[in-house]
Amino acid sequence: MSVKENLLSVRGRIEKSAASIGRDPSGIKLIGAVKNVPLELVVQALEAGLGDIGENKVQEAKARQEEIKARFPDVTWHMIGHLQRNKVRQALGIFDIIQSVDSERLAREISERARGTGRRVRVLIEVNTSAEAAKYGIPVDLTIELLKNASNFGNINVEGLMTIAPLADDPEKARPYFVKLRELSEEIKKLNLQNVEMKYLSMGMTDDFEVAIQEGSNMVRIGRAIFGERRG
Repeated sequence: MSVKENLLSVRGRIEKSAASIGRDPSGIKLIGAVKNVPLELVVQALEAGLGDIGENKVQEAKARQEEIKARFPDVTWHMIGHLQRNKVRQALGIFDIIQSVDSERLAREISERARGTGRRVRVLIEVNTSAEAAKYGIPVDLTIELLKNASNFGNINVEGLMTIAPLADDPEKARPYFVKLRELSEEIKKLNLQNVEMKYLSMGMTDDFEVAIQEGSNMVRIGRAIFGERRG
């Protein structure tokens, strides 16, 4: 199928999954995860109505944005990969929202870099709900401490949480990790921290996004189901 047909199919699956639990699908944001996706396929998705792009690498995003931004100025750019502190300055010139903040040091660096521009940067906190050593993300039990400290940084607004479930042959195996993130979000809401809003739960990718939606995700990051198998 074409990228346009794939996009329609994914939107249909989002609607069906949301309807299964009585949710309004219009409240679920679809992000096209474009790691290693050729530019022409990204353009096809944007032409078909995709409004959000998720990038994993700063350099790749910068090169792609130079080609895309003039033609599609209203696209929202999300950083969904690991962000090194030495790339923060560059990232702030590219991304509208950084989903992968996983340490106080990174949050502080973003805030300090943003201060000079007068910008308040939208961020999500990436949580390692599976406690896998190979995964980025802050441990569940350290998340609230991070948020309490980050709430005092003047140039970031925390808008929610993000997680990546372990790869599995059955989407149901991802459910406990999505439940864990939702419950953590609910706990954080009760704290009423300044500059912290649990607006988004970013969870769910090609293999498990329908389960994620059933557990409260309102931001799904889809690559393969839209663009086909990755090129590298």
